[in-house]
Amino acid sequence: MAATERIIFQPYIWEKVGKRTALEPGTPVACRNAGDALRRIEKVRDGLLSVAGAQAVRMTVDEEAGDYGEPEVLGSVGDVPGISE
Repeated sequence: MAATERIIFQPYIWEKVGKRTALEPGTPVACRNAGDALRRIEKVRDGLLSVAGAQAVRMTVDEEAGDYGEPEVLGSVGDVPGISE
């Protein structure tokens, strides 16, 4: 099987962990294309999705070979963890 492009909308939420609050990933959403992922980012920016922040990420994946490319951040809004570059 050849490598395929995956585009993911990854929301982040604040969760109480003991006495402190931590930024945790929410449920990722697979998107049809980059435009779909970026529309979701806009919904977060406009306050239509209630999350602390979100990222739209694209990467190349070859599951048979176990090869996962470097993530490319297409868009980001709000509180999100940093990705090393």
